[in-house]
Amino acid sequence: MSATEISVCQCKLCGEGKEHPEREMHQQMNVFLSRLDENQRRWYVALESKRIGKGGDSVMSQITGMDEKTIRRGREEMEGKLSVTPTEHIRHPGGGRPPIEKRPNHPYCLTEDYRVGNSG
Repeated sequence: MSATEISVCQCKLCGEGKEHPEREMHQQMNVFLSRLDENQRRWYVALESKRIGKGGDSVMSQITGMDEKTIRRGREEMEGKLSVTPTEHIRHPGGGRPPIEKRPNHPYCLTEDYRVGNSG
């Protein structure tokens, strides 16, 4: 699930299109999740799963579209090492795309970006 994608609840009642007291909560939860980064989504869903108790991973998977393994991973992180997880970065050092160097005065291409370290 990307950060801008809003999941649609697939619980039995929402899937049937029936009005029920939790329908609005499920919609709000999915909008909220769409605004969080990947770690925050995993941790929030893990907390909700824990609040539900037995079967919580399955219920939260239906509501959010998140895989149960991911929810378990979030719960393990919440129970263990989360308090020592750095707060500055989402990804580990070195992750992500390489930096881009803009070279507008290049004789062959005036508008394209070039990856740092590439010749051309």
